[in-house]
Amino acid sequence: MSERQQMKTVPTYASFVGGQDLASDRHLYTVSARSVLEDVFSALTLKRKLDAGQADPAEFADRIVGRCAAAGDDVNEAALRAAAAAAPIWASTPLRTRLEGMAMIRERVRARHDEIVDTLIAEGNPRLLAQWQVSGMLTAASDDMLIWFETQLCQEFSVGPRRLFVRRVADGVVCVNPPQNAPASSALLGCMSLLAGNAIVVRAPRSAPLGVMYLLREFVAPVLEELGAPPGTLNVFCARPGRTIDTWLESPLVNDIFYTGSVERGLEVERRCIEAGKKPILELSGNDCVVVWHDADVELAAQALTEAFYGSGQICMVPNQVVAHPRIADELLVALDAALQKVKPGYPDEDGVLLSPVMRTERFFGYVRDALEHGAKLVRGGRRLEVDGTPSDTGMFLEPTVLRVDGLVDCRDIEMVREETFFPLLPIVVPQEAEDHSLLDDVIAFVESNRYGLRNSLWSKDPAVIDEFVRRVRNGGLLKVNDSHIGFAPYLPTHGGTGLTGGAFGEANYPALRTSHLQGVSIAEGVRPLDAVFDSYRLVAGVPAQKLMQNKE
Repeated sequence: MSERQQMKTVPTYASFVGGQDLASDRHLYTVSARSVLEDVFSALTLKRKLDAGQADPAEFADRIVGRCAAAGDDVNEAALRAAAAAAPIWASTPLRTRLEGMAMIRERVRARHDEIVDTLIAEGNPRLLAQWQVSGMLTAASDDMLIWFETQLCQEFSVGPRRLFVRRVADGVVCVNPPQNAPASSALLGCMSLLAGNAIVVRAPRSAPLGVMYLLREFVAPVLEELGAPPGTLNVFCARPGRTIDTWLESPLVNDIFYTGSVERGLEVERRCIEAGKKPILELSGNDCVVVWHDADVELAAQALTEAFYGSGQICMVPNQVVAHPRIADELLVALDAALQKVKPGYPDEDGVLLSPVMRTERFFGYVRDALEHGAKLVRGGRRLEVDGTPSDTGMFLEPTVLRVDGLVDCRDIEMVREETFFPLLPIVVPQEAEDHSLLDDVIAFVESNRYGLRNSLWSKDPAVIDEFVRRVRNGGLLKVNDSHIGFAPYLPTHGGTGLTGGAFGEANYPALRTSHLQGVSIAEGVRPLDAVFDSYRLVAGVPAQKLMQNKE
């Protein structure tokens, strides 16, 4: 079979700029996740050779699941020009049309959800994790959300002879940098900025470009074309992050940069954005806290804590630390251990698999050693696993690992409590016994002092405890009570946070709102300007406007 014939059966995506597919003689290949797990060295060697053009893809048809064009600086710059030309036209498109477009995208995602899940699996996501991502896509653009967005993006009032509008106006060109761990769903989240009337430029990560290119090219681009959006409203390509983002920061055509990645790099992007007069929108690391009070439903709380191990903890919004009331800490640890018996590794297409491979494990074992040296107790886990769950010194998976940390006061001396770890690793912090009122004060202060601020959760049945927690916990973009920590709900944001999670401007992230700015509009008929200047004062003081002007003179 020739390469041309073979590539008819393998999805191939060119860079998409200005409504056109741009041909390339260089591609980045996605090798099936199953072949990687069967022989990681062979699979990664094959990928490197394919990417470098040193292997014939026709010989490896059974191991290749897709390829994407590799883009250079010229493609990036062309995308920025195309987006800048499209932005004012798309922004002037009626809001109703933009809302209709997002609903169309959602319905096509719903209709083809199995196909999307299969694509994410092929790229390495366990089936349950892929289904969770699709759930987030559907929730972010649900009818409830779109109705709410309509009220947020434009409100109209009639006051006397005036029609008054408070509306959000598109910033212009928004550049989107998704992460490597969940790039496809993050790229689609960035596309929500289209609702505000922005044009977007998306960089698909070189390590996992297929899902991004597939979703945007197969779902978003066709809908925009059907709506008559100008070419350049959506642009997407796969390129190196450093040079791409540097170009965005230096270009006068870029208004906003939506960056998802590490804290260190993200805060540098924020600083450079501000220096360049651009708006930074950051989705960085998380170190989410779950508080389990003494009256909690321990079985349900333990079930929620297993979410810490989705994708082997390589997701920013999973639980990262737990504060367990001392009265139920032992019971919670037993329930959690039972729940984790079902959390297993495996091939991503197999049902029930939650764990993903972890390529670099040195830091994981470093976190565990540090905790043990600080007096923590290993409750379960701490080993490498083979794909079948067998303990091994060379396995690509990590066993779900739980440690008990006694004492709240100095627990942040332990690195795994203080920082996001990005591993299947969960510290259970057990405060010293104290009166409930005093203990609640200490726990809330602990949650509030977290340098990160993505999500927080509480498990309690006491309305007074819930009220106190909700009233006083301001840290984070989302607060869940007696609920799934990572589940999605209408009206609530799927992303966003404070502190090291979102930078200086961090908050709950509704991309349509974050990539737009407020503007007030007045359309009047029959208004006398002289009266209008002193309208409010004149009505209160009962002094004619002409008299006010005479007094001023």
